[in-house]
Amino acid sequence: MDTFDEPESKYGKIYKVAGPLVVAEKMSGSKMYELVKVGWDKLVGEIIKLEGDTASIQCYEDTSGLTVGDPVLRTGNPLSVELGPGILETIFDGIQRPLKTIAELSKSIYVPRGVDVPSLDQDKLWHFTPDANLKPGAIVVGGDFLGSCFENDLFNEHKIMAPPKVQGRIVEVMPEGQYNLTQPIAIVEQNGKQVPVRLSHFWSVRTPRPCAEKLKCNTPLLTGQRVLDALFPSVQGGTCAIPGAFGCGKTCISQALSKYSNSDCIIYVGCGERGNEMAEVLEDFPALKTTIRGKEYDIMQRTSLVANTSNMPVAAREASIYTGITLAEYFRDMGYNVAMMADSTSRWAEALREISGRLAEMPADAGFPAYLGAKLAQFYERAGRVQCLGSPDRQGSISIVGAVSPPGGDFTDPVTTSTLAIVQVFWGLDKKLAQRKHFPSVNWNISFSNYDRVLEDYYNNSPHPEFMSLKTA
Repeated sequence: MDTFDEPESKYGKIYKVAGPLVVAEKMSGSKMYELVKVGWDKLVGEIIKLEGDTASIQCYEDTSGLTVGDPVLRTGNPLSVELGPGILETIFDGIQRPLKTIAELSKSIYVPRGVDVPSLDQDKLWHFTPDANLKPGAIVVGGDFLGSCFENDLFNEHKIMAPPKVQGRIVEVMPEGQYNLTQPIAIVEQNGKQVPVRLSHFWSVRTPRPCAEKLKCNTPLLTGQRVLDALFPSVQGGTCAIPGAFGCGKTCISQALSKYSNSDCIIYVGCGERGNEMAEVLEDFPALKTTIRGKEYDIMQRTSLVANTSNMPVAAREASIYTGITLAEYFRDMGYNVAMMADSTSRWAEALREISGRLAEMPADAGFPAYLGAKLAQFYERAGRVQCLGSPDRQGSISIVGAVSPPGGDFTDPVTTSTLAIVQVFWGLDKKLAQRKHFPSVNWNISFSNYDRVLEDYYNNSPHPEFMSLKTA
């Protein structure tokens, strides 16, 4: 049991516990979406409703054993992720805790309650090479390259950027050498204060990272699946949905995209899916190779996994989606093309439905909250091709591929219909094709892509300019 050393003004008390929802009193001064530590075990939670001096908290860990009167500590910070070297080749849970580190500490196959470990290895040394143009006296703004680190053979340039909210004059630049995540690599004078800039920084998961400009998408996202690339193409920076009943092969397509797509970086989010599927991903990916520039590399070297399986706390499913998209935005800001797989958004919607029910909100279609469509739209809007902040000039993109699991394969399900109103590519899977072992089981009668017109210039200038005319013949 941990001791609490913070001032008494930062504490509230548990008033009510209902599953993953905890109501606390004496919470005056709290902010929406503020991170709190619940109970004596300091369980991670997030404030989702404020009323008077009471706060409703969704708890991202098992609430068994909490009782009325237990302390609730306000941290004053939103739920954030740490962005820096070490994200790739790592598997996190829904709130960016490294599962491998937790397994080594706990000697258990389950995540213990209240475990608090750094998201990234704070002691590992990274070889930092400062940018040649970075000199004392130079002006830096958010997004400017400060230098780079060698991460692995495939992702050999992990670019270190000034955090988006940093703006000022360089006071000192550290020389090339080995640094860990706690050591400053530069000192910036901002508003009369000296701000240390480190290899990593924190960013709130619910706040989209800023960009200079949104751009038109004009390059295809090649999946390695002929039916998708030829008939229903997507673009780098596009949004795709893969709805299908159980056993249709949604996870197979998501994994194939991770293995064979022409993206620089992959973020795979297993949101509420079965644990054996994530275990299969963990076993398959390290053994898979990809050939880039004539050399073979492990696919895990460009991949990060966020695993939030169906036996983990329901509320953390929502966090895992936002964690994944924030990690993707970080790599996009370096100028890379990122593909994010969300498998599956239906499980996320089920988590929203459960929390909404606990809050006694008015249910809409099939019991889902009325704001389901708005939440999905906010998520998919974080995709796209952008002009990144800072110098040098660069462009990056995030492509989102969301699997949807309608019950019984019913495409009139609210999650499916809300998703179809937002995404530009629909790869509909057919149960009958899957039963005949026809994979990928894409039904070309119901699938569509709205990116054909966008890609006309690309194909007309390619070695096969007749492609579009043959396709529409």
